[in-house]
This record gives sequence, C-alpha cells and structure tokens, in this order.
Amino acid sequence: MLRAASAPLHELALGGTAVGTGLNAPAGFDVEVARAISGLTGREFRPAPNKFHALTSRDELVFAHGAMKALACDMMKVANDVRWLASGPRLGLGEIRIPENEPGSSIMPGKVNPTQCEQVTMVAVQVMGNDAAVGVAASQGNFELNVFMPVCIYNFLQSARLLGDSIASFDERCAAGITANRERMRANLHGSLMLVTALNPFIGYENAARTAQLAFREGLSLKEACVKLGFLTPQRFDEVFRPEAMA
Repeated sequence: MLRAASAPLHELALGGTAVGTGLNAPAGFDVEVARAISGLTGREFRPAPNKFHALTSRDELVFAHGAMKALACDMMKVANDVRWLASGPRLGLGEIRIPENEPGSSIMPGKVNPTQCEQVTMVAVQVMGNDAAVGVAASQGNFELNVFMPVCIYNFLQSARLLGDSIASFDERCAAGITANRERMRANLHGSLMLVTALNPFIGYENAARTAQLAFREGLSLKEACVKLGFLTPQRFDEVFRPEAMA
C-alpha cells in the first residue's frame, strides 16, 4: 500500500516556471532535471505531465500520507491489542508476557509498564494529526499556486520518520520478546461462556442459553452446567465441545 501510494511522488513540477506554462525554461529542461535528480537519489523521477496541476495541487502528498495514516491506524490497533493482552498479572487478560524494559513504576514495585505499546500509540496519534495538517495545507492551492508546501513537507517527513523509528523500536524492544502465557490462555479459553455457541447444534439454542446462564449464576464451567441440566453426558460433552478445533 505504501509503495503504491508513493508512486505519484515521483512526478516533478520543475520546469513549470510561471504557473505551469514553462515560460523561459529551455526545451527538455524538465526531462534533464528529472534524470539528474534520479541519478543523485537512486530513484526514478519524471516530469509531471500536467504542470499547471502540479504547481497548484498537493494531492500526491495527501494520497501518500493517507497510506501512512492507514499504517498508523493499524499500528494503534496492534499496540492496544498487545498491551491489553499483556495486562495483569492477576486482574487483566494476561495471555501474553511482554519484555520488562524498565524497572517498574515509581510507586508500584514490580509493575511492568507497556512503554513500547504506548510509544506506538502516541506516534499513531501524531501521524493522524499530521494527516489533517497535510490535507488542509494541500487545499490552499488558490488559483495557480500552492505556497503551503513547507508545512506539507514538514508534517509528511515527520510522519515517515516517526513511523519508521516507532516500528523498529517496537520490533526490537517488544515484539521480539513476547511470550505466551499458555496456562492463562487455557484457563480463559475453557472459562469463556461464549463458547456455548458451539453447543447449539447438539442441544439447541434455548438449552445452550440455559447452560450459559446457569454457569454464570453458579460459577460453573460449561461442562458442569450442561451435565447438571441433563443436556449431555460428560463423555458426549467432551466429544462435541473441542475449543481447539474452532481456531
């Protein structure tokens, strides 16, 4: 997505001179400049086909930054998933363990702060804000010229650098060290009342609902509740109720 969105950034308005007319520019100037810049950067640049539009519009930056915003949204989701799954150790989900990068809280000994997840979420918020700035700046191409390029570029480059640094830091200091708390996963899996849905084909919707309600009221497992209500034998329950096969 990022690679595709960056393609329009390779078009240059150089040679458009006065509002895109090319007035006073030598013939072929735009092609030669694009070739020279390509040689210096190692990337392929080309003259913009419509220099009138290229000088008044910054839509290529809006388009490309939109892809970075989409990445930031995904990063926000992943970081939140990781820190909630790591919450605990006793009252949270606690299904994964994250690296203990800091010695803990200044007031709560032993507390593990999800700082790498937090830096990702903060970067994501900044990139989302930058996206608004780029969009508003790009809309200011009044008549033939947009003079808001500096604010577009400032926010665009900041987003790119923040995302790159954030991903690298999260990968090295968090993702690479995540481990599974298999015991907690197993307990959460078999303690979930929502898995009662798998019993619908065998005992019917109404009986499945009664099973979940009884399990909740009396603190029973689904198996204990189902057997107590007489819907299935313990052996039959184990045959039809296999959460591992649902993944």
